[in-house]
Amino acid sequence: MSTPVLLRHPSSLDHDTGGHPESPRRIVAIERALEQRDWLGFDVRLSKPAARASIEALHPPRHIDRIEALCARGGGMIDMDTVVSPGSCVAAHHAAGGAVQMVDVLLADERAGIAASLHRPPGHHAEAERAMGFCLLNNVAIAAQHALDACGAQRVMIFDWDVHHGNGTNALFAQRDDVLFCSIHQSPLYPGTGPASDVGRGAGEGYAVNLPVPGGSGDAVWCSLVEHVVAPLGRAYRPDLLLLSAGYDAHADDPLAGCEVSDDGYRAMAASVRALADELAIPLGIVLEGGYDLGALARCVTLTLETAGAAEPPVAPDVAVHPLAEQAATRLAESYWPALAGD
Repeated sequence: MSTPVLLRHPSSLDHDTGGHPESPRRIVAIERALEQRDWLGFDVRLSKPAARASIEALHPPRHIDRIEALCARGGGMIDMDTVVSPGSCVAAHHAAGGAVQMVDVLLADERAGIAASLHRPPGHHAEAERAMGFCLLNNVAIAAQHALDACGAQRVMIFDWDVHHGNGTNALFAQRDDVLFCSIHQSPLYPGTGPASDVGRGAGEGYAVNLPVPGGSGDAVWCSLVEHVVAPLGRAYRPDLLLLSAGYDAHADDPLAGCEVSDDGYRAMAASVRALADELAIPLGIVLEGGYDLGALARCVTLTLETAGAAEPPVAPDVAVHPLAEQAATRLAESYWPALAGD
């Protein structure tokens, strides 16, 4: 496998959120852990800011202009959860740009097998015209659209394992079949979206796959859903690119949610995702989302990159079928994805 690539930029530290849990300390913790491991052999590069056209492919100009104007005025609160500072606009443009550059590395420039974009602010809550949930621009969605528009991809799969539903990503592609969005998330929990009944609409019906889990769900639930629902969906859809919205707030130590995923659980989920990409012979791109316990975040990002970027492909874990995974697979097989009936 070619050398995996990691995109970063110091502007992530300039998005000043004060005492907010989504703070520059997150990037500091991640990068310190990776530096101690010599960046796991990744080729570390500075990201470029996203071109305005790449952002406007999903966010209208007025959304971008509002954020830029607020930053230029010195920053302030967008809503009770989302704050910007003078440096936030540059940070957001690099977060989106890192995801776009990651796709170029995977599909256009070097055709690397694995790449990651580790920036903040995160993005998966950002809707077309609404910044929310700590997110300003929807980085992973912008990356997916760039893959379709500029890199020859016909189908992209986005798998979101952040504990909070990626409502922005879901909404942006809800009426399309060229992006399969699949999310495991705690419910009920912010932002209150993502019921199993949300399957997309119009041409996108069946291409939004929401897998809500109750608080307290741990490795047995999450790993089973990845191995026995998400992976079979990928085999059935056969995308040209697999993008992972990688949040780490389902960890047992995280203060903002109530799931119980362990370090080993994240390692197992990463192994399942890498094994799926290998089986389909497609590249894998990893985009940082949430995760607010600094120790768990740093450890599990490291485990994800170590597992996904390993020279020798990891063996997909032997995970028992949890009842929630069995129910989800049955529901999907009966309605939209008959191939899941055999898994």
